[in-house]
Amino acid sequence: MTVLVAYGSAGGGTGEIAGWITEELRSAGLNVDLSPGGGVTDVGTYEAVILGSAVYASGWHADARDFTHRFAGRFTDRPVWLFSSGPLDTSADGGVLPPSHHAELALRVLPAREHGTFGGRMTSEAHGWLGIMARQLAREGHAGDFRNPERIRAWARSVAAELRKEGPAHGTQIEPSRLVPVDPSGPDGAGHRRREP
Repeated sequence: MTVLVAYGSAGGGTGEIAGWITEELRSAGLNVDLSPGGGVTDVGTYEAVILGSAVYASGWHADARDFTHRFAGRFTDRPVWLFSSGPLDTSADGGVLPPSHHAELALRVLPAREHGTFGGRMTSEAHGWLGIMARQLAREGHAGDFRNPERIRAWARSVAAELRKEGPAHGTQIEPSRLVPVDPSGPDGAGHRRREP
C-alpha cells in the first residue's frame, strides 16, 4: 500500500511530526511518500493520505489549506487522516480538542475519517513573524515544545494497523457520520475525534 503524508509547517515542528508518522508507517511495511502539502501535484497513485498542519491563530498553514482545496472530493474511495499541531500547553494530551475551522472543512470535503490534535512547538529561535510570536509567548509563559512523540507515534501505529487490516484496495472510506470522542487512554491517543463506522 502506498501512502502520502503531506503537511503544512512554517517553523519545522509539524514537518518533524510528519516525519515521525512516516517512520512508523514505514516500520509497519507501508510505502510512504513525505511532502509539504504545497508540493503535491498528483494524488492518483496513493491509496491513503495523512494530511497535517501547524495551527496559527486557529488557522491551518497555507500548504495544508491549499492541499484541501485542490484535492477536495478526490478521496471518497480512499482513507484519509488529518492532524493538527498547535496547542502550546499539554491540553492535547488531556482530552478531546475540537478541530479548527480549516480542519473541520478538510474533514468534510476531502473527506477524512479522523482528526488528531497534538501539542505544538514554538521556540525563541524562530525567525520572522514566528520569532516575534515566540518571544511574546515566552513572556507569557507559553513558549516551548509541547509535542509528545510517544503519543504521536502511537497514533501513527494505529493508522498503520488499520491500513494493513484493510489492504491495498480502494473503497475503504468510512461513510461520513457524526464525530465521536475517542477514549484518551485508548490506542488512538488523546485529542482526537473520529467518524463512527
